[in-house]
Amino acid sequence: MDVLYFAWVRERIGLPRERVQTEAETVADLVAELCAREERYAAAFADPAALRVALDQELADFDAPLKGVREVAFFPPMTGG
Repeated sequence: MDVLYFAWVRERIGLPRERVQTEAETVADLVAELCAREERYAAAFADPAALRVALDQELADFDAPLKGVREVAFFPPMTGG
């Protein structure tokens, strides 16, 4: 699946996107796999409450299943103004 990173998440990880092979069943499982890779992922996902996730461009929760998902995007909450 494609994993996209936006704003400061992208800056901490150093990539705008990557293709990931995973056996993760949920978003939280995917985050745990990524954090186990390198410190930069652990730094980006240190506070999951400060992040939002979208699965195939639909907002989701971290306990959402990944079965059939082609794209996961991580980004900080947005504010309007």
